[in-house]
Amino acid sequence: MILRCILMVAGLTLALPGLALADDVSFTLSNQTGSELTEFYASPVGSDNWEENILAGGALAAGSEGQVQIAGASGCDYDLRMVFADGDVLEDKSNICEAGTYTIQ
Repeated sequence: MILRCILMVAGLTLALPGLALADDVSFTLSNQTGSELTEFYASPVGSDNWEENILAGGALAAGSEGQVQIAGASGCDYDLRMVFADGDVLEDKSNICEAGTYTIQ
């Protein structure tokens, strides 16, 4: 399944094409690390792939936050993968509907 994702960071909007199959889900992504976030993936738990990079060539600076919208979301439980400019990779799971915010620390 292809998800359409939008990230608004400091007035910059990045959009990915996709097919809306269900309700949209949005949450605030907060990067409270000391490194720029260069890739961010959110795939439904149990998916065999990471879907598209939500940042689509952009970045989320350390200490910044932005709004993420997943159009056609298939539920609320997502596997998250974050890749940073310094080479660190972090993977986590989150119920993005309940939290409303996901903070990377």
